[in-house]
Amino acid sequence: MHRRSEPPFRADHVGSLLRPQALLAARERFAAGSLDADGLREAEDTAIRDVVALQEEIGLQAATDGEFRRTSWHMDFIYQLGGISKTDEQIRVRMVNAEGEGAFTSAGLAIHDKVRLEHPIFAEHYKYLASVTTTAVPKLTIPSPSMVHYRGGTAAIDRTVYPDVEEFWTDLSAAYADEVRALADLGCRYLQLDDTSLAYLNDPAQRAEMTAKGEDADHAHLRYIRQINAAIAGRPDEMKITTHMCRGNFRSSWAAEGGYDFVAEALFGELDVDGFFCEFDDERSGGFAPLRFVPPGKQVVLGLVTTKRGELEDADTLKRRIDEASKYVPLDQLCLSPQCGFSSTVEGNSLTQDEQVAKLRLIVEVAQDVWG
Repeated sequence: MHRRSEPPFRADHVGSLLRPQALLAARERFAAGSLDADGLREAEDTAIRDVVALQEEIGLQAATDGEFRRTSWHMDFIYQLGGISKTDEQIRVRMVNAEGEGAFTSAGLAIHDKVRLEHPIFAEHYKYLASVTTTAVPKLTIPSPSMVHYRGGTAAIDRTVYPDVEEFWTDLSAAYADEVRALADLGCRYLQLDDTSLAYLNDPAQRAEMTAKGEDADHAHLRYIRQINAAIAGRPDEMKITTHMCRGNFRSSWAAEGGYDFVAEALFGELDVDGFFCEFDDERSGGFAPLRFVPPGKQVVLGLVTTKRGELEDADTLKRRIDEASKYVPLDQLCLSPQCGFSSTVEGNSLTQDEQVAKLRLIVEVAQDVWG
């Protein structure tokens, strides 16, 4: 076994991190009108510089900006695509946790014009991140193209703009391909496409909900895989692309349950990414058997450390679970990470900054013990 020199790394993380109190306070002042955009940006820059230094001190080989400039992991990106606009309609996603039921809500979206990339999205975010990394590889996270459809559905598409829905899919992948090229031109070598849909679709309740909206839920994952592949086909060889798939993450709650069995054969066999971040933190994520479809040359980042609660995992238990996963995919193709981000939205999950750091340190320590 060996330490990896290219992404994904043996010890990695999904992307979002808990926002520090100073940044949350700056956001509140900005919303109230007592802090201008330059002041907010300065607060963001300071927080990002500090959290990158923390990631490097912990020993992580990749560093993100914690998604500190975002309110939401995906909608902040999607609304910047040309041809897509916010609507007054609310998107409501039912979320559950051990204490009960809640919901993630967001403004709706409409495809009112041809989908296109009007400007490289998060370009300035990446450039600043790259400027403050020293030992780590700067990693950018964006939602996958699947999320545009999964959040709005075909009903969100203006059929006078796209009488043939195939043209929508073609344009969507082309816009993403333009984004990938633009990021590559900026020097981005580690890009992650976050995609809850490919995990949600394993849940029969999610497929039933999608079917009720008139969608082909049984084959949606095949469509999503094709469109992602079209979006990333032109990436340079030196750019590594991973996808992260979870069952929802909002204030320590989730939206779906079930293993990866329904999508596994097509997902692992056909999706042309370099690595798969998969959550496996508890029984709602299923077992490791679907990993038998992972082909040689692809990495699986095992999300064994939960971000949903602060209790620290036992190192020996993590090692035993890695060993269990290695019965389905060779140990050299495995890595370790948290199961999701710590703060997929600005509110964050129910744990402290110290608990977050302890979990990241544990991941680095276990990875060192297992892979060297």
